[in-house]
This record gives sequence, C-alpha cells and structure tokens, in this order.
Amino acid sequence: MGRDHNPNAFSFWMAGGGIPGGQIIGQTDDFGFRVVKQPVSVFDFHATLLHKVGLDHKRLTYYFNGRNMRLTDVHGELIPQIVGT
Repeated sequence: MGRDHNPNAFSFWMAGGGIPGGQIIGQTDDFGFRVVKQPVSVFDFHATLLHKVGLDHKRLTYYFNGRNMRLTDVHGELIPQIVGT
C-alpha cells in the first residue's frame, strides 16, 4: 500500500475539551476507502477544533508570503454534532 493507504477517508478519536462522547460522525464504504455518509473535511475539523479552544478560525491569521493566511484557508464549517448547534 505504501503512503497512499486511505487517501480519501480517515478516522480520528477525540476526547475532553467539551467534546460530546459516544458519537460516530460519517461513514466509509466496506473497504474504508471512500466516504459514503456525512463527509467532514480537514478544514471543517480544524475550524471545529479551533472553536472548541475558543478561537474563531475566520479571524485567526498568520502572516506568510506577504499576506495574512488562515489555517482553514477560505473553507471550514463547524461540525454541528460537536459544537452543539
């Protein structure tokens, strides 16, 4: 498989910091290769994680190459099941 294992889907486990427990968000196919239900982008994950630590992902910037950049670029939506909206 090399470094291309699970190129279209990934799993992560979260605990603490006000994260509601006992949830499964999203689903992959039987092979774990493609997302088939409730996709969450890396940008969404980053936006949600920043929100949980009290930072607004749309306002958090760093200066790089002559302009302000965001970790979530121009993407990122909060994951409702985690933030409680």
